[in-house]
Amino acid sequence: MYFATESPVWGGGRAFYDPGAAGRVLARAHLVSVGQFSDIAAQEMYREPGADLDLTEALREGRSVLGSGRYETLVCPGAMDGVPVLTFTAPWSVDEPEWNKPSASYVRLLGAGLLAASAWDGDTIARYLAACPGAAGRWPAREIADLIAD
Repeated sequence: MYFATESPVWGGGRAFYDPGAAGRVLARAHLVSVGQFSDIAAQEMYREPGADLDLTEALREGRSVLGSGRYETLVCPGAMDGVPVLTFTAPWSVDEPEWNKPSASYVRLLGAGLLAASAWDGDTIARYLAACPGAAGRWPAREIADLIAD
């Protein structure tokens, strides 16, 4: 995971997933319908929600590029309990865009979501987020841990 571009909502870098990058990604999964996933993805792509996405290519090939913008690439990195895991990200790799520091409110939201998954403790999550490109060298793990604890 890395932070790049500028979110007008959060006021800092957005989180992106590069499935080709080395390392592991901490994530929280939500079981949603195709329609729900399509609506969430459409909103993040600045498209009108309502139409189901064709997930065939993403499920078959592991990736489907729907456009050149951020969050317009669908990725299926595998399955959990026999259910495909799908997410959306940018079509570029971690090293292509200029990294951008995420805002405190965004880091808090991401950290709280990971903490709610109950798979990692706050210090592990804080170290993970602090090491992500865009946050690395700009967000000390201790400050992230304090944000998550609030």
